[in-house]
Amino acid sequence: MKITWLGHSSFRLVESTGTTVVTDPYDAYIGYEMPEVSADIVTVSHSHRDHNKVSRVSGSPEILSHAGAYDISGVHILARRTYHDGEEGSRRGENLVFKFRMDGVDICHMGDIGEECTAMLVDSIAPVNVLLIPVGGTYTIDAEQAKEFVDRIMPDVVIPMHYRTKDCNMDIDRLSDFLDLFEDEDIVYTESDTVEFDRADFDGESTKVFVLERFSD
Repeated sequence: MKITWLGHSSFRLVESTGTTVVTDPYDAYIGYEMPEVSADIVTVSHSHRDHNKVSRVSGSPEILSHAGAYDISGVHILARRTYHDGEEGSRRGENLVFKFRMDGVDICHMGDIGEECTAMLVDSIAPVNVLLIPVGGTYTIDAEQAKEFVDRIMPDVVIPMHYRTKDCNMDIDRLSDFLDLFEDEDIVYTESDTVEFDRADFDGESTKVFVLERFSD
């Protein structure tokens, strides 16, 4: 299966059958335009405009924006309700964490999670092969909080998202704050917007951080 970073918290996940999921499409107010893409399924972690611009996705996709379990076109999806802040949603509301199984690979998209890492939350997410996690702080968990999730979930691969770039004008932290918490040998600079994984790629021995370039059409 393939994972393409479309920018911000948006990814395109493509199974070998061609079934395509797009996560959290965004509005251009963040500083750059969401590329026009097609999908069978779109997931929306919460209803803020940097995560719910579904009009940018063609193909008459099924929109998932509520907690529950789904089986669509051979993809198993579990959406779990969490909080967008550390105050049980009183400041920013709720957030959905989505877990996908595609070609035998377990992928977890954390959305704009803002609550602290707890044993109950970790148990509801693990095991995970590929963890897509926000690291920019301000509106989500910050780099150190994200590192705690990584240490406790123990994914094979973590792909950071929702951080400040040269084009993103949001008041959030840069990726370097997160990368500084890892050893250099555990960071993979892909120099690409897309990575491809097979179940056999994961040995469970250590977590690698994959840094993707942003896709643009």
